[in-house]
Amino acid sequence: MTAGVREEPRETVRSRTPRRLPLPTLLAVLVGFAAVGYRLALLFADVPPTNSDEATMGLAALHIARGDGFPVWFYGQAYMGTLEAYLAAPLIALAGPSVLVLRLPTLALYALFLLLSWRLTRRLGGDRWYALLVVAVLALGADRVVKNQLIAGGGYPELNPAGAALALLTVGLCVTGAGARLPRWAAWGLIAGVLLWVDPLILPYVLTLGALLVAWRWRELAGRAGVVLAGALLLGTAPMLVDSLRHGRNPVSAVLAAGGTGASADWADRLYGGLVLGPPLAMGFCSPGRCATWQLWWALAFPVLLALAAFTAWHTLRRTWGGPRSVERVSAGVRLALLGGAAGVLAAYALSNAAGRTPIESSRYLSCLAVAVPALLWPLWQAVRPLAEVESIKATGGRAAGARARVAGVGAVAVLAGVLGTGAAATVEVIRAAPAVHAEADRHRSLVDTLGALGVRHVRGGYWTCNRLTYATGENVLCAVVEDDLRPGFDRLPAYRREVAADPDAAWVALAGSPLAARLDARLGPEPGALDVVTVAGWRIYLPRR
Repeated sequence: MTAGVREEPRETVRSRTPRRLPLPTLLAVLVGFAAVGYRLALLFADVPPTNSDEATMGLAALHIARGDGFPVWFYGQAYMGTLEAYLAAPLIALAGPSVLVLRLPTLALYALFLLLSWRLTRRLGGDRWYALLVVAVLALGADRVVKNQLIAGGGYPELNPAGAALALLTVGLCVTGAGARLPRWAAWGLIAGVLLWVDPLILPYVLTLGALLVAWRWRELAGRAGVVLAGALLLGTAPMLVDSLRHGRNPVSAVLAAGGTGASADWADRLYGGLVLGPPLAMGFCSPGRCATWQLWWALAFPVLLALAAFTAWHTLRRTWGGPRSVERVSAGVRLALLGGAAGVLAAYALSNAAGRTPIESSRYLSCLAVAVPALLWPLWQAVRPLAEVESIKATGGRAAGARARVAGVGAVAVLAGVLGTGAAATVEVIRAAPAVHAEADRHRSLVDTLGALGVRHVRGGYWTCNRLTYATGENVLCAVVEDDLRPGFDRLPAYRREVAADPDAAWVALAGSPLAARLDARLGPEPGALDVVTVAGWRIYLPRR
C-alpha cells in the first residue's frame, strides 16, 4: 500500500447499475410517446380539419397576444371560456397565427391527460399492466376523438386532463395521512372553478367527486379546508362571475340554449343519438363523419360495463364499510364517483335536443367520458387476471369455479380485444382520410396567397369561410358573414362588418359549386357594378367591376 493513501475496503466498493423501469411502465412510456407523436404528425398534415369556430378562438388568442383585448367568452356568446386562447397567445406572439401554433397547447394537454390517467389508474389500485392497457386505449385516435383532443374550438381539450387531476386530488385527500392538505384543497377548488368557467360539461364529475369529499372529509371541510376550497373555487370562476355581474349575463341560460332547448327533437331521435351513436363516437370506434353498424357494438357493451363496474365498486365499499379508510376503500369510492359522473354526462346528453338533431357532431359533448376509462375497464381487468391462475382456482374452489373463471376471463379478453381492435380500425380510417384533408388545407392556403397578391383587404363570405380566412391572414383580410341569399349573416366580431361595409372595393369569396357561388355567378358581367371572378384551387373570388 502506498504511504498516505488509504485503500477503500473492497466490500464497500459496489458497482452502481442504473435503475431500470419495469417492463409495463417502459411500454406505457413508449405507447404514450407514440400516441403524442401520431397526433403531432396529424397536426403537420392539417388533421383534423380546422374551421371558423377554431379560428374564432385563434382570433381571441391573437388579440390577447397583441394586447387588443382580453375576452372572457368565446366571441359572440356568453358561455365557453377562452382558456385555450390564453394558452396559445404567447406562442402566437412569438410565431404568428397558424393552426399548428394554436393546437400545440391542446397537444400538450393531451400528453398531460395520458400521464394523469396512468397515475390515476395506479392510485386506484391498478397494477402496471392495467395502467398500460388504459394508456393504450386512450392512445387510439379516431376521428371524433382527435377532434375533441386537438381542435382549439373551446372547452374540450382541457376537460379530460382537468377531470383526471380532480380524481387524483380526490384520492389524495381521502387517503388518511395524505400529507400537506391545504394546497390540495386549493388545487381542487381552482381546477373545478376554471372548469366551470371553461365548459360546464364536466359538472357531473365535479358533483360526484365533490360529494365523495363531503361524505368522507366533512369535518375537515368545516374548518380551514372549506375556506381554502371555497376561495380557490371563486378564484377559478372569477372571469365568469365578474363578467356576469358587469354585463348582466346569465351563462347558465346560454348553455341551456346551446343544448337545443329552442328546437325540440323527437325522443326516439334523442335516445338513438345519445345512447346508440353517442358512446361509440365518444370512445373512438367510428369512421370519420359516420358510424357503421358493426362499430355500434359498444352501445350495448357500454351500459352493461358501466353497471358492472359500479356494482363492483359498491360491493367493495360495502365489504370495507365500518373499518378504517383503506386504500382499497378509497379507490372503490373514487371509481364509483367517476362512473357516476360518466353516467351523468351521458344522461344529460341523451336528454338534450342536440343528441337528436345533430348526433354525429354533437357527440363531442361526451368527450369527457374518457376520464372514467380507468374505472370503466376495471371489472374486465379483474376478470382477465385469474386466467393465469385457473389451476390454483380449481384446486381451492373446485372445477366449477375454475370453469367460471376461465369463461369470465375469455369473455373479458374478447371485449378488450374488441375495444382495441375497433379503435385501431377507426384510427386507420383517420390516417387514410389525411391526404384529402391536407389537400383542402393547401387549397385554402392558395386562397390566402391569391387574396394577398390581389391586394384584397375586405371580403364577404359564408360563416365557415370568414373567421378562418381572417385568422389565417392575421387580420390582414377582414371578412363579413353573408347567407347564401346575400343577406347579412352571424358575425362573431361585428367590427369586421363595419370595416367591410366601409370599403366600396370589398370582394366576395365562395367555395366553387356552393349555393353562394351560384348566387354570385348571376352577377357576373361586363357592365359597371357587376362582378369579375378569379378562380383559385376550388375557390371563387368575386371582385367589383369599376
